[in-house]
Amino acid sequence: EPGGARLSLPYFLTAISDPSQGLPQFVAVGYMDGQAFVHYDSHSRRMKPRVSWMEKVEKDDPQYRDRNTRNFRGAEEQFRGNLETLRNRYNQSEGFHTIQMLSGCELCTDGKTKEGFEMHGYDGRTFLTFDTETRTWVALDLQAQITKRKWDADQGFNQRKKAYLEEICIEWLGKYLSYEKEMLQRTEPPEVTVNSRTEADDGMETHVCRLDGFYPREIDASWRRDGEVWLEETFHGFLVPNADGTYHYWLSIRIDPKERGRYRCHVEHDGLPEPLDLALEGERLQGGEGWALWQAGRWWEWNLAPDECVMEGGWGDFSQVSPFVELLLGFFLSCFSSPPGEHVLSQLLAGTPV
Repeated sequence: EPGGARLSLPYFLTAISDPSQGLPQFVAVGYMDGQAFVHYDSHSRRMKPRVSWMEKVEKDDPQYRDRNTRNFRGAEEQFRGNLETLRNRYNQSEGFHTIQMLSGCELCTDGKTKEGFEMHGYDGRTFLTFDTETRTWVALDLQAQITKRKWDADQGFNQRKKAYLEEICIEWLGKYLSYEKEMLQRTEPPEVTVNSRTEADDGMETHVCRLDGFYPREIDASWRRDGEVWLEETFHGFLVPNADGTYHYWLSIRIDPKERGRYRCHVEHDGLPEPLDLALEGERLQGGEGWALWQAGRWWEWNLAPDECVMEGGWGDFSQVSPFVELLLGFFLSCFSSPPGEHVLSQLLAGTPV
């Protein structure tokens, strides 16, 4: 990519009007370079660090968690009020409604290109976006014009917003990156297992090779038949981070059981002393939890892969993912992931009612 790889520090905040089936009414998730690292929801009402390198952040700043918990609690109350305001403004009756915010920054690894972004959404549609060049808000419909006029009238607020997005956020992106690198200067080999299942209709077998807990993220995994790379009837999952900063990956293959002995799951990684070839003789699953989790993982990757939320050349809008799905995605991903510093959250969450 021209200008080098891009690092990002976005935050997703979502509130819903009618929580059901155990979902929290408010969820906030922060992501550091694609990995969720801060989580707060209206059930716990506590900010919870979840990745290992955040231990060092809290050690350096003992008041970190309590301070940012207060910031998120304030945002929760404001989002609830804004949700009610917008429902009345759109003249809507009671029902399921959502309000969302995406705010953060990106930095190219060459250090020359940086940008901030913030957008607000209502019921899955983009409502307002912030133009950092003009320090003004862009309204996407007539109702949003009311908020635009209100916020643009306070140029001090807009100036602080620009400073956060283009300076403070970038500063903290660099700080978090240094904490992450310090903690992850290590090599962890993958734990490799193969699970199998026989299809009832045609007798064919599906084998899943799972690679877990490895670092760094670069890994070469493939199916081999008679020692040669085999691509027919294979499927590769997404490389996803674990809560401790390591990574997880899987690949599957569908074969005739009579030829099982010809196939191997081949893995090469810096943490392995030599390439690994695992025969297809792992645990056989005729259903149950392990197989259900793999199927759930495939559904998530096909339908909710993070790349679907990001448009080429920049962040997409809220219409790219339904509000209910985005809430679920943020809630469940945050269960496996960690936080930001006071300067980040105090500026990010220092908003005014719509």
